Amino acid sequence: MTDRPLAAIILAAGQGTRMKSETHKVLHPIAGKPMLHHLLDTVDSIGVERTVIVVGARREQIEASVEGRDVAIAVQDDQLGTGHAVAQAHDALRGFAGDILILYGDVPMVSADTMRDMIFRLNNGTDPRAVVLGFRPDDAAAYGRIISDDQGEIEKMVEYKDATDAERRVDLCNSGLMAARSTDLFILLDQISNDNAAGEYYLPDIVMLPGQKSAVIEVADPAEVAGVNSRAELASVENTWQTRRRAQAMADGVSLIAPETVWFSHDTEISSDVVIEPNVIFGPGVSIASGAKIFGHSHIAGATIGPNASVGPFARLRPGAILEEGAKVGNFVEMKKATLGKGAKASHLTYLGDAEVGEDANIGAGTITCNYDGYFKYKTVIGKGAFIGSNSALVAPVTIGDGAIVGAGATLTKDVAAGDLALVRAQQTAKAGWATKFRDAMLKKKR
Repeated sequence: MTDRPLAAIILAAGQGTRMKSETHKVLHPIAGKPMLHHLLDTVDSIGVERTVIVVGARREQIEASVEGRDVAIAVQDDQLGTGHAVAQAHDALRGFAGDILILYGDVPMVSADTMRDMIFRLNNGTDPRAVVLGFRPDDAAAYGRIISDDQGEIEKMVEYKDATDAERRVDLCNSGLMAARSTDLFILLDQISNDNAAGEYYLPDIVMLPGQKSAVIEVADPAEVAGVNSRAELASVENTWQTRRRAQAMADGVSLIAPETVWFSHDTEISSDVVIEPNVIFGPGVSIASGAKIFGHSHIAGATIGPNASVGPFARLRPGAILEEGAKVGNFVEMKKATLGKGAKASHLTYLGDAEVGEDANIGAGTITCNYDGYFKYKTVIGKGAFIGSNSALVAPVTIGDGAIVGAGATLTKDVAAGDLALVRAQQTAKAGWATKFRDAMLKKKR
């Protein structure tokens, strides 16, 4: 990088009609975070002093999404091309003297290193008018081509439809991303024309204006400049992000039994020596400590999983779920805003909501905490070493003391003291021979 001040203009004024969505295109999530915010986080990480987002249709959605972030909003009322869109940021950058990155809200995967490389090239070498980010896709298809010399100076940029056969054989393509100096950019934009079939002002046209040549640098991974214009492209970028995150997790010492079936959130935190079986999905806000094991087909969001804890298979941990060291949640167990203490177990078919379960407690199959009366939530407290028998309903607010035992099938509405046994069931009775007589009578009727 350089010591020069840095600004970013992010274009997000497009209609996004191919998404067929009421949600603005750039607010569709990748790994649970809007793609625009992926880009903003990267921009923030390189020390950008001013960020301007150019908006158009559904601007109120973007304004609400970035509320609290240090960004300016510029409005493009009429869709008159990318050059016109960038020009709308002029007022927001008035008085700024430095370098400007031009980015796209629907191209969210550009890395900080690539952004730094663009700025470095702008201020080094041949002192170019602008720097264009080029890429070499597997299929150049109908992308605009960049013709450059061996020093990376651009000799010509041409749209595919206007290119000759020789130019079409060039595989260096224009990503649309650019860097320029604030002292040059808006002067150059004033010089471009809309004399084209669409009647629009195209940003790349500043490169071909007379005078100082521009330069191109190539992005190392073409996936960085993948744009999102449809649901299929959104899924493709999501897959790219997930593939990278899985690779990083394994490099950090996490075992993924079937990596392609594990889906992370943008903020998932996993320590080394964690094992994750197939078909596990992480929502936002998950932290997993070393030695934990996540069995298959589990869904986890907003949960903290302690050292050597065990989750699943087929478990669901909702926000506020906490498993302390060595705790176990088994198959078809759901937790929400509940803590399972050190060494405690809920092995199967259980719901723990708004609950605090003490160390080494055992929760039998079919147990539920009845925490909601239709209006308010109430808390259940289960003490250390307590044993809750199968198919019990604990009607909150209720407290089970340390070492207490609740017999199977109980519906508890009152507290149980430490060390006590609580039984809530009718006395069992038997009628000798009744079943045999009944069966015989029914068989006679059936004949």
